[in-house]
Amino acid sequence: MHNSRKETRIPAKLRLSWNPQEIRFPKRISFGITIRKYSMDIENAWTKALKETEIIRSRVQALLPLSTTRVPYILLSESSVNYGDTVVRKGDLYVEKPSLIVPPNNPQFHGFEFDGEQGFNQNSFINFLIVRGVTLPSLNYNNQTNTLDVYEGKLSAAVKHYRDLLQRQENVDTGLLLGPEDAWQFSLLIFTCTQIARNVNADIRRLLDEYHKKQG
Repeated sequence: MHNSRKETRIPAKLRLSWNPQEIRFPKRISFGITIRKYSMDIENAWTKALKETEIIRSRVQALLPLSTTRVPYILLSESSVNYGDTVVRKGDLYVEKPSLIVPPNNPQFHGFEFDGEQGFNQNSFINFLIVRGVTLPSLNYNNQTNTLDVYEGKLSAAVKHYRDLLQRQENVDTGLLLGPEDAWQFSLLIFTCTQIARNVNADIRRLLDEYHKKQG
């Protein structure tokens, strides 16, 4: 999404009569308008993802709290270009501890394409989550989209196809989910949050076991 912004031209004589702080003041106003526009775009995308995201098949294995976890996924979306077809996004999400100590509520997202045409970036997205009470561990979330294909069939048919495929393969690692094509990042994040929530108790027990082993 490309936003057009009108600039108000100030006559040279009027500019010369202002001090430097007054000259910078209009920039602050336009920056505030941009932030509100970002929030509006994020709000729409987040609401749409909450409404349309559905986790068909969660991964069985827990996330690893002490090392990098690879989370393969298949994300299905109704095509906005070819009506009746399904967009198939296959990728891997790597959840890992940062190399440096970072403050709480400071997750780092890579490969989510937040700086594209959506009209918002990673920082505005993180602030949006914090304001709404959505907190994530301060980890690196590195998304790698491997393939982006089109399944020639409706979304329901695609769901059945890939669910049956994962069952035949006895694949317990790959998650299968639905989400809007233009807000797939949010659907992937929702999937990640549910995975983290499912493994909180298991992670605590594992951390305690590691601690007792070191003490012993």
